[in-house]
Amino acid sequence: MKKLFYILLMLSIGVFLVACKEKPPVVIEEGPDQYDTIEEKVAWWIDNLTLDEKVGQMIQAERSNNGNGITPAKAKALNIGSILNGGGNAPAMNVVNNWYSMYETFYNASVDSSSGIPIIYGVDAVHGHNNVKDATIFPHNIGLAAANNPELMRAIGEATAYEISQTGITYNFSPSLGLIKDKRWGRTYETLGENPAVAMNLIKPYIEGIQTHGIAGSAKHFVGDGYTTYGTGLSGKLDRGNSIISQTELETIHLPLYAEAIEAGVKTIMVSYSLLNGVPMHQNKPLITDTLKGEMGFKGIVISDYNGIDNIEKTTFQGKVIEAVNAGIDMLMQPHNFEDVIAAIKYGVNNNLIQMSRINDAVSRILTVKYEMGLFVKKAQVKSDLRNEASLAIARQAVRESLVLLKNENQALPLKKDQDILVVGPGANNIGIQSGGWTISWQGGDNIQTAGTTIQQAFESVTTGTIYTSIEDINKVDAVVLVLAEKPHAEMMGDSVALSLSSDTGYASNLEWINQLANSPVPVITIMLSSKPLLITDYIDGFDAFVMAFLPGTEGLGITDVLYGDYDFKGILPYTYPRTVEQAMHTMLDPEYDPSEYLFGYGSGLKYNS
Repeated sequence: MKKLFYILLMLSIGVFLVACKEKPPVVIEEGPDQYDTIEEKVAWWIDNLTLDEKVGQMIQAERSNNGNGITPAKAKALNIGSILNGGGNAPAMNVVNNWYSMYETFYNASVDSSSGIPIIYGVDAVHGHNNVKDATIFPHNIGLAAANNPELMRAIGEATAYEISQTGITYNFSPSLGLIKDKRWGRTYETLGENPAVAMNLIKPYIEGIQTHGIAGSAKHFVGDGYTTYGTGLSGKLDRGNSIISQTELETIHLPLYAEAIEAGVKTIMVSYSLLNGVPMHQNKPLITDTLKGEMGFKGIVISDYNGIDNIEKTTFQGKVIEAVNAGIDMLMQPHNFEDVIAAIKYGVNNNLIQMSRINDAVSRILTVKYEMGLFVKKAQVKSDLRNEASLAIARQAVRESLVLLKNENQALPLKKDQDILVVGPGANNIGIQSGGWTISWQGGDNIQTAGTTIQQAFESVTTGTIYTSIEDINKVDAVVLVLAEKPHAEMMGDSVALSLSSDTGYASNLEWINQLANSPVPVITIMLSSKPLLITDYIDGFDAFVMAFLPGTEGLGITDVLYGDYDFKGILPYTYPRTVEQAMHTMLDPEYDPSEYLFGYGSGLKYNS
């Protein structure tokens, strides 16, 4: 028995050894994860992706809204590299959980595509996560330029990124770096004013803040978008017009802003709708490729604006796409005609109109950013924490510091908390007007529904006196707070002809209230809520105090903090306030600039204690 046992054992060992010898060795599947560096991983992708997969990465399409846009299934089939939600494009009920579910659905579709490359998901969060109901809405850039506080800018950026991260979004089309020249421009409020020194002081900390919590930022709009000439833009006004800028001005005023953004590590740069010296920026290869990518060393993604290739000087759509790619644009934000863009790029490559090296450069930049952001690992949902105590405190501070006191006769301010006050005007009790454009929807509006504290509510919450809201009660009060306002707007819709209080982008009721209060028996403190300096030359003599509040966002308590004297005024005027519309394009950079020629010169701003 023992001998038989040994024979069987030896036979078993022999069979096992033969089986092991015949079994093929285990082969580790080759892929990007075998490499340690991002550069090596990206090189593997470039060697292994098909042309279809590469071109898909170069497309940013808009999430389908009422059947107009892209679906997850289509994004998967086309290997789409990026998705965006335009202003007002929100999931059901516009709540955080539904935003995350929307993001997750597109993310899952992207990693289930033939390439398996995850999307980067973008949104315009230009003053807080402003598309999302009940997010914290901060002052628009023009007010932050008045405050000129770098640490505050960093805190606003971080708070915004934190609220964005709760919805799964990974890409924010912010900040806008352009300087303002002609204040009739509808995007005046998106700028950091007219002084490049202020912009240079704020760009880096804001980008550093906005690119926390796994969010990529986008410096825009490259380059000179705030210097367009009146009459050259859409509808014969300013937006998307022609900027006439000398090479010296370009190199000393405008390009340094983008150099600062690159130094801050910004992941993407968005090209401007406007023209520069007659050349549409979306086809300006010398500036995009030679200057931005070459001389300035930008390594991130250059992205077009929304349908931004439309004004390229080519007769066919196909020609416009090829021109844009060859100019150096890496990702094309074509929200609805993305399939036509894909076909045009492929046609360009197959007919030697676009070199494969240009495609590889674009895709390499896109993949590098995706790796740097950690997008190849799915983001877990963050607990919803909109409008937390820290975010609201930052927003309230931003409102306080952005207010500019331009007139204060007979110590009309500060008010006393036991005074009875009449609070009136179109902007007195309206979150939408306080917040301006890019709030819940693209244009914003005066009937939006989102959390916040209006100016009237702020007065009511802190006073021990009585707040009245009817002109019939004027004989009962110690002072009047008149809140003049501009209609919320965005982009070309805000271009103005006359900077008028009552037409264009102003409310007719502004003048109605001014006329009713012309013979007020008590001091009139006027607050202006506007994106631009609406003309008040004919009316300011009737104001005992005048406060420029710009577009402060949802936290009206920041205004009462200062008007009641708990805090002093800090802000200074970030642009020249004209006496007449003919002065709208004057700035502090003009040769022989004389502040006394204007209603208020650049840098004006009074304080209680000075």
